[in-house]
Amino acid sequence: MSQKKKIHPKIKARLHNRNKHRERYDFKKLIENCKALAPFVKPNKYGDISIDFSNPEAVKTLNKALLKRHYGIDNWDIPKGYLCPPIPGRADYIHHIADLLCGSNYGKIPTGTTIKCLDIGVGASCIYPIIGVVEYGWSFIGTDIDPISIAASKKIIENNPFLKGHIELRLQPTAKDVFYGIITKNDRIDVSVCNPPFHVSLEAAQAGTLRKLNNLNAKKTDKLTLNFGGQNAELWCDGGEKKFVHNMIRQSKKFADSCFWFSTLISKQSNLKSVYESLKNANAIEVRTIPMGQGNKTSRIVAWTFLTSKQQKEWKQSKWQLGKK
Repeated sequence: MSQKKKIHPKIKARLHNRNKHRERYDFKKLIENCKALAPFVKPNKYGDISIDFSNPEAVKTLNKALLKRHYGIDNWDIPKGYLCPPIPGRADYIHHIADLLCGSNYGKIPTGTTIKCLDIGVGASCIYPIIGVVEYGWSFIGTDIDPISIAASKKIIENNPFLKGHIELRLQPTAKDVFYGIITKNDRIDVSVCNPPFHVSLEAAQAGTLRKLNNLNAKKTDKLTLNFGGQNAELWCDGGEKKFVHNMIRQSKKFADSCFWFSTLISKQSNLKSVYESLKNANAIEVRTIPMGQGNKTSRIVAWTFLTSKQQKEWKQSKWQLGKK
C-alpha cells in the first residue's frame, strides 16, 4: 500500500538553469532510449513512477538512459562496484564552471576544443568529460590513480566516436600527488575540476553508505550495498576531504602559471574555514565560492587562481578569443 502521494515541484529550482535534469525524470521517454530500464521502473511507496535507488543495477541503468537521451552516449558502462555518479549534480558542476569562465571572459562562455579542463579523479564513468564535451565542446585531461578506472573511461571514449580527440587520459602514478606527474610544462589548463574523496576511513565510508540506504528504504538494514558504488580511493582517503583539498591547494601553487582556475567540490561546510586559510597561506590572488544544491543536499565549489589581472588578460587574449559563445 502506497503512502500519501508526495507533491513534487515541476522544476528542481536548486539546479543550474542550463542543467538538462531540472525537470522530473520522464521515464517513458527514457525507456524509449534505453529499453533495459523498463524492468526497473515501477510505482514507489508514494505511488510515483520511479526506480529503486538502493538497487545498484537500477541506478546504473538509469544513468545509461540519461546519458543516451541527453548526451548522445550510445555505449556506457562501468565495472561492478565502481562509482556510479548522480548525473544531475555532476552536470551542475560543469555548468557552474562554465559560468566561472564566463565571468573571467567579459561575459562570454569560452567554448570549443581550445578550452582545456583537467578532471582530477575521472573515475570509471568519465562523466565530467562527457558533459563538458557535449555541452561546451571543451577538451579534457582525465586523471586517476586507478588503472581499472582509466581503462573503463578509455573504453567509453572508444565506444562513442564523437568523444575521440576531446579526452586524453593520464594515469597518476603516485597516490599522494594531484598535479605532480600530470601537468607538463607545455600544458595550459583553463580550469581543473575535482570531486575529492569524502570520508576519512573505510569504516566512515561504510557507515555513510548504510545511512544512505536506510534513508532510501522503509525497512532498516545493516547490509552494505553500494547503490552508487565506489572503490576505496573514490570514497575515502587518509584525512578525508579536508586533507585532500589542503594537499591540492599546496600543490596547485607549484603550477600557478599552468592553470587559470583551480576548483574543487567541498561537501562539508565545516571544512571551508580551513580551506580559506590554506588558500590565504598559498597566496591565491582570487578565491570564489559557488553554492550548489540538489534536493536536500547542499554543497559548494571553491575555485582559486594565482594569476594576476595582467596575466589573466594575457591568457584570455591568447587562448579564449576564438572560443566565445
